[in-house]
Amino acid sequence: MEELAIEPHGIFFEQDFITPEHEQNLIHIFREQLEWPDRTGRISLHFGYTFDYKTFGVDPNIPFKEFPDWLKPLIPTHEGRPPEQVCLQHYPPGAGIPPHVDTHSTYDQLYALSIGAPVFMQFRKGDRRVDVDLTPRSLMKMSGDSRLHWTHSIKKRKTDLLDDGTVRLREDRWSITYRWLRPGAECHCGNLEHCDSAQKRIGVEREYRWKQYEANQDTIAPEATAESNQGLPPAL
Repeated sequence: MEELAIEPHGIFFEQDFITPEHEQNLIHIFREQLEWPDRTGRISLHFGYTFDYKTFGVDPNIPFKEFPDWLKPLIPTHEGRPPEQVCLQHYPPGAGIPPHVDTHSTYDQLYALSIGAPVFMQFRKGDRRVDVDLTPRSLMKMSGDSRLHWTHSIKKRKTDLLDDGTVRLREDRWSITYRWLRPGAECHCGNLEHCDSAQKRIGVEREYRWKQYEANQDTIAPEATAESNQGLPPAL
């Protein structure tokens, strides 16, 4: 893998991690052989440990799920050991993911394999914005600055504007995110804005949207809470 000569530092990229034929076989498996959640928008399946959408760590109540045969050849070997958590996500046209930084204390390195249509991922730090084109079959690694100090996101829209002025339509895309658990479950980067370990050391409790939701429910009349679940916090 080669590091991209951009800021943020720490983004490594490998084009054509798999062949076009392998990609098409995977898309067939994703479409025809897997059971997906029955809802619209971005949907996910988990392997290894299950991602916990309340704490953004791993769910200790769900047993480790062995990697299926189709996934095993796709595991990156750069870290010297397999990842503990793998997430397969389907992005239909128009779907995105809000700006976030994966939990510092829980996860170390992050990798992402892009399958299907290309899409721009935006890295943000303060007023700075950097777009990286996640091309089909590419493998990206986020480490160091890009992993810890910049948020990353995919905007919810159905087109992307290229540098030459071309409007590129979004199509179905799948991504496989690989997460390695951080030894000792503590980060020492010291970033008080994004690092839960740094916040914990000064007595700041991380704010979770599900806690905010439950707190809001305490102030809502019982008849109001019986309505639809439109107020439920979205999953990252």
